[in-house]
Amino acid sequence: MLATLAFRHLLVRKLRSLFLLLGFALGVGVMIVLLSVGEAMLDQSRDVSLVGGGEITVLPQGIDIEAMRTGGLSGMFFGIDRARFLTRLVLGGPRQASVVRAVAPTIEGKLLYLCPGGPACVPTAVRAGGEIPSRAAAVGAALDVREGRWQDTRADSVYILPTAQQLYDELDRFHLPPRPDSTWGEWHYFNLVTGPEEWWYVTYLVGGEVPPSAIAGQRQPTALDSRIPAARWGGRLMVTHRRPDGRYDRYTEDVPGAHVRLDTTRADLTLGESTVRQRDGAYLLRARARGSAGPLRLDLTVRPLPNRYFPPAELREEALLSGYVVPGLAARAAGRICVAGGCREIEDAAAYHDHNWGMWRDVTWEWGAAQGGRLSLLYGGVYQAGAVTSPFFLTLVDSLGVRQVLRFGRIDYRGARRAEGAGGSAPRRFELVGTRDTDTVRIVVEVRHALATEMGAAGFQRHFLQMRGHFTLEGRLAGAAVADSGEGFFETYVPAAAAGMTTRPTRR
Repeated sequence: MLATLAFRHLLVRKLRSLFLLLGFALGVGVMIVLLSVGEAMLDQSRDVSLVGGGEITVLPQGIDIEAMRTGGLSGMFFGIDRARFLTRLVLGGPRQASVVRAVAPTIEGKLLYLCPGGPACVPTAVRAGGEIPSRAAAVGAALDVREGRWQDTRADSVYILPTAQQLYDELDRFHLPPRPDSTWGEWHYFNLVTGPEEWWYVTYLVGGEVPPSAIAGQRQPTALDSRIPAARWGGRLMVTHRRPDGRYDRYTEDVPGAHVRLDTTRADLTLGESTVRQRDGAYLLRARARGSAGPLRLDLTVRPLPNRYFPPAELREEALLSGYVVPGLAARAAGRICVAGGCREIEDAAAYHDHNWGMWRDVTWEWGAAQGGRLSLLYGGVYQAGAVTSPFFLTLVDSLGVRQVLRFGRIDYRGARRAEGAGGSAPRRFELVGTRDTDTVRIVVEVRHALATEMGAAGFQRHFLQMRGHFTLEGRLAGAAVADSGEGFFETYVPAAAAGMTTRPTRR
């Protein structure tokens, strides 16, 4: 009976029946699509090539997002440099605190080869991942632990929120050259301003074919040490004082390698009677040297301001290794300086600290650091044999950390003024323009003082210029206008016979 009524209804009410069938078919089709999407999402959530959790995934600039799904993170072979710096200060720092709840660094699906313990290595391929448990849980990507515990280790805590000692040990430490090289050099550099027309440059330098026994705590000579004569490496303390009357005094102390100790786990360095010690983020400086003005004794404490640092960066090419870190882009110094028996107390002096290392065969550079009312600026670039080896960088830093890193290809030097020291001339002013996407910043520096030091290598004579000047800055960052001004120190090299300054080569 029901079948008869149904068929009769279809014959009598053809249009109505067609409409009802169409609606039923659409409902079934939508259900099938939703089930298919759900199944696909479930499959993707189990895919080893995908990273789950959080709301935003941060990748290096230039990554093809479409290629990620076909090759996956495990097939892209990329890494994120200075990930700790990004986690702590750029993404998870105070600047983004109002919009970022948590940052969870992740290593996903990396291919490793393991060998079991024993004399023979039979490698087994495995996929491995890594994360910080508390941060993964904060973004909703915690592991489903069936047995045991999955919680932060001490190393995880140091990664996310280090103490001052841990942070500066990580930033600032000594290195050993990859192989013995007479052009190797590594140094701590400090400058401090003790008056409107008075400042100090202080450099603790280690150079030459530094052996492993130079590391603090390494007492037993190695086979490599026996092949490196002590005369082929050592240390030097160099101090330059710009006096209020405009004259310069220099102090030096050479230290043989037997009295040099450096630390590859922190910033500590010993050059005979002179030392650098870093404790809880404060640098304790002790310097003993002699110069034309008499013996110098310097005992200072330099304290970097919070968040005013720039992370380690290394430039590696076939014949060049250049490393650089700025633990104290803006700092304050206090202590005592004694010259020829006369001592003076220093209180709350403006200071700066950086650390350099590398092989410096025919290498010169452009460098500048300055303090404004709101911003600190830092720029740099390296030349080898007169050619630009990498794009120059300009970074702007405020009390919340690095605000932006820009690029520029040239510095436009103009005019000429007398340089003290080795003589010759320095620029009267210079300017540079840094850009990044829609951000542009223009910096103009008026040079007020310059000191020239004669240097020569491989028959190429040149002057190393250390300049002090006033800068003005203007431009736009992240759509907002910026402007600032202040004082800073700047360095460059010029041919010794140059009567004036010209524009340096543009970046190729």
